[in-house]
Amino acid sequence: MNKQQQRSEETKQNILSAAEVCFAQGGYDETSVAQICQAAGVSKGAFYHHFESKQSVFLALLHGWLAVMDGQMDRLDEGAAGVPERLLAMTGILGQLLRVPNNQLLIYLEYLNKAARDPQILETTVQPYYQYREAISRLVAAGMAEGSLKAVEPKTAATLVIAMAVGLLIQGFIDPDGADWDRIAQEGMGLLIDGFRK
Repeated sequence: MNKQQQRSEETKQNILSAAEVCFAQGGYDETSVAQICQAAGVSKGAFYHHFESKQSVFLALLHGWLAVMDGQMDRLDEGAAGVPERLLAMTGILGQLLRVPNNQLLIYLEYLNKAARDPQILETTVQPYYQYREAISRLVAAGMAEGSLKAVEPKTAATLVIAMAVGLLIQGFIDPDGADWDRIAQEGMGLLIDGFRK
């Protein structure tokens, strides 16, 4: 990467970081491109060189967050041998999400709020949910095939796992110091897996 490309990438990252703070503090609707530019220390021309709109910055932030989750989900297949162990390893992902800065969680909540009114954002929100539910469903089905899990409806089991994860994320966001969320995530997943074990 040459110096010009490096400066361009740094500018893009500055815009994303500034937008994350602006969206978290003021919300999506109240944040303007001018505010993002001022916070990032860039011109509007530089902003529009990297992003088509405020919405494209918003979506880029979400895609960055989801890319981290995707990488962690992919690594589940690398470590533990049996399906119950791989399901339990998912609590590590949840634990990392519970430790993300509040700005990122605020952005995600803002994103969900915006999705209720914007079909494009709603589609972007629903797609990862289906992707994760399908991945967990396949894992549950593999557990039934290997004999480690009893016969359950894989999508129902996956929906329960996701519901627990989302519920813990919201509780951890509301009351970050109210409990040892890593321990609760580990124990909660253990209880779910015990219910699925053969």
